[in-house]
Amino acid sequence: MNRSMITASVSMGQLQRKMDTISHNLSNSNTYGFKSRNVQFSDLLYQEVKSQAKEGPESGRLTPEHVRFGNGSRVTGTMLQLAQGSVTETGRSLDFALLDENVMFQIRKTLENGDEIVEYTREGSFYLAPVEGNPDVMQLTTANGESVLGENGPIEVPTGFDSISINQAGQIQVTMPDETVVNAGQFAFVEVVRPQLLESSGDNRYRVAPGTQLDQAITQLQQPQEVIQQGALEQSNVDVSHEMTQLLTTQRSYQLNAKAVTMADQMMGLVNTIR
Repeated sequence: MNRSMITASVSMGQLQRKMDTISHNLSNSNTYGFKSRNVQFSDLLYQEVKSQAKEGPESGRLTPEHVRFGNGSRVTGTMLQLAQGSVTETGRSLDFALLDENVMFQIRKTLENGDEIVEYTREGSFYLAPVEGNPDVMQLTTANGESVLGENGPIEVPTGFDSISINQAGQIQVTMPDETVVNAGQFAFVEVVRPQLLESSGDNRYRVAPGTQLDQAITQLQQPQEVIQQGALEQSNVDVSHEMTQLLTTQRSYQLNAKAVTMADQMMGLVNTIR
């Protein structure tokens, strides 16, 4: 009875983690650039007990001779799904949608201790912020004021411009009131090679997992072509109907394991009351 209770209770804890992941996916179904995650399971240690001491009388049987006792399953990790979401036109010049499912923007973030790190995101809703000490230029930033990186560092545009345009390769051009065109640089895109090595860092962003070499997870995208669209944003790739089906299935599995714990407890109670 103890073995059955342990197996069921362990499985319940891991199923709860799957329900948490599904709930997170559903809650971000309307978040621009959000990428869903799938939970991966593996079996825990199991034991094999030889149930037939004499193999001769059991020759020709179709079922295995030995009995396996498992200890449930565990979550080995969550897999980031980089499938392309639908693109919605917004008409806003600083909204950018990525058209290649493996490509991400680079964002420079300053930590509380003053260190700077680079994070990656698919959300392309950006803004312009003044640069301290230099009133002639503005930086392309996120809603939190963090710099969007180009090939030569933070992307900067001159103040007083008339319009901003980019081509599908990510080259930025600024038109001034006198109709002169200024080249403001190029987005520094990265290509995700192994999504499982990226971990969520909050604010719909990702970073390379600790202990992982950068080039194992991402590479700099060289000579991009048709990877970005201006005036549009990418919707999340969450399939709500699929997630709801997974949620119901996981809840049923959770209820089954909970029932197994209850039945094991009742059987132990019966044994303890035998005189």
